[in-house]
Amino acid sequence: MLHSLLSPDEEYALIVEVQVRHGPEAFRALYRHYFPRVFAYVAYRVSTKQDAEDLTSDIFTKVVGSVERFEYRGEGSFAAWVFRIAYNTVTEFYRGDGRYDTAVLGTLPEIASADLLPDEAFVRKERFAQLQALISTLAPRRREIVTLRFFGGLRNQDIAVMLNLDERTVASHLCRALDDLQHKFQEEGVVDE
Repeated sequence: MLHSLLSPDEEYALIVEVQVRHGPEAFRALYRHYFPRVFAYVAYRVSTKQDAEDLTSDIFTKVVGSVERFEYRGEGSFAAWVFRIAYNTVTEFYRGDGRYDTAVLGTLPEIASADLLPDEAFVRKERFAQLQALISTLAPRRREIVTLRFFGGLRNQDIAVMLNLDERTVASHLCRALDDLQHKFQEEGVVDE
């Protein structure tokens, strides 16, 4: 399922519709917009597709239950709020056992594509597995920022709001993480110089 594209004005109108009128169609549109991104983020963070589906369901249940308390603060604030709920839900899921597992291959929509030939899909999954292993070696803050940026599809500004960081700090962490990943890929022989 591809996410629907909403302009900031359309998103704001849908949020108001949900908050004021409890409009199910408006929430459905927001859900269609955010579900693929939230699921991809959660699927990357957990070990099984079932856990990813359950947690994503929990996240949207929490969104529905607390959307009336959401305060719109401009473009990107709703995305940051939804992903803060996702982050907290996944953190609660792992609280106490200190692990940071990654997704089972094929659970992410971008990886399990029906448009690829079997050998292309295999190579893509292998590359993704290598990427997952390398991302897991990053420092926790950088790993979270990379995951939010590339699996959650958040902008640096949204990540900054969500993690209560300066936007330049997010950009710096992201830049250093990408440099680290590029060097590690080259050391592993995954990409050419």
